[in-house]
Amino acid sequence: MKIIEDGRAPNPRRVRVFLAEKGIDIEYEQIDITEFQHKTPDFSDLNPLQRVPVLLLDDGTVISESMAICRYFEELQPEPPLMGVGPLGKAVAEMWHRRMELYLLFHVAQTFRHLHPAMKEMEKPQVSEWGEVNRLRVLSMLSLLDAELSGRPFIAGEEYSVADITAMVSVDFMKPARIERPENLPNLDRWYGEVSSRPSAKA
Repeated sequence: MKIIEDGRAPNPRRVRVFLAEKGIDIEYEQIDITEFQHKTPDFSDLNPLQRVPVLLLDDGTVISESMAICRYFEELQPEPPLMGVGPLGKAVAEMWHRRMELYLLFHVAQTFRHLHPAMKEMEKPQVSEWGEVNRLRVLSMLSLLDAELSGRPFIAGEEYSVADITAMVSVDFMKPARIERPENLPNLDRWYGEVSSRPSAKA
């Protein structure tokens, strides 16, 4: 069993943090997406969408998509739970995680892909106006998160969850995307200080 990834990319990092929280060790194989190694025939056979990470099981089964990989390991090793407990807890964790994916990570990624010069060859066409629209949407979501975090320690409630992992990776990805975090968000700052100081954040 191994994970094929480019360790610099945000989606593989989400999986690494998740597995670090679980205490799960696994083999990693690195490819370089800046050299278009995710577009080779061999990798495309594993994942026709040409995205990392990919989990390759010992029987040859391939699982792609970061959260599908995390779900697999959540089912294999439920403790500590990172996707909620019970019907309500799982629904709330899923709700907030979807929000972090769709309304934070996606917009940070689009800002990066459409405004960063290094992405010129990978994102064709780059549409700078779209990048700027997404930058504003990131800032709007951060303000919403700051308000939400005034009443609870973590994004989905009282316990750390996959929603915090995706949000933390998104905030860190803002640096290469050249999005400055606003200074007037004390609840977000408190939350970020806590989640980024966890040992798993270094995975």
